[in-house]
Amino acid sequence: MAAAEFEPAAAGPGIPGQPAGGLIIFLNGTSSSGKSSIAKELLTLLGETYFHMPVDAFHAMRSGPELPPDELAAMLRRTWRGYHRAVAGMAAAGNNIIVDHLFSEPWRLHDCLALFRPEDVVLVGVRCPLAELERREQARGDRPPGLAARQFPRVHAHGVYDIECDTGSTSALDCARQIKEFLGRRHSPTAFAQMKASPALLPAEG
Repeated sequence: MAAAEFEPAAAGPGIPGQPAGGLIIFLNGTSSSGKSSIAKELLTLLGETYFHMPVDAFHAMRSGPELPPDELAAMLRRTWRGYHRAVAGMAAAGNNIIVDHLFSEPWRLHDCLALFRPEDVVLVGVRCPLAELERREQARGDRPPGLAARQFPRVHAHGVYDIECDTGSTSALDCARQIKEFLGRRHSPTAFAQMKASPALLPAEG
């Protein structure tokens, strides 16, 4: 489904002088980088209605038998594509969204660029040193060993953000405060607008 098929809403914060749907605060970082913790702090700090839509919640809705690897890969891709469209639809209806996701495969970024209004996306790079990611991954025990390490070189490959934070040196609360402060001085073109205008900034779609 193309982005043009979504009817943009008049409501939402937007950038002055530009029509807007709901605002999408997109937290992009590896597994165990602290995206969910930042999202929870933002919900408290922002002072207006936001929907936290983590990709993990969509995976949690799934039921059924275990699938062989090829069928599992196809099903996961369908899940991610559906998730992107659910976020786009909510935002197009004028809802503010906090997205907790990761661009560990180039096609995910390409898909989101095609679906989301670039002016309505605040792309946040959630960074964390690899050693700390591995420590957290081992401590939490609910992620496959080595997951963060596999994602680490891929997630930030596009290199363009509106704002970045480092959860290795900064608490989730302080990261959320930085993001909230940035919302009051949003600029144009946004990171999504820059990437949409300059495909050379994007990793090749696999």
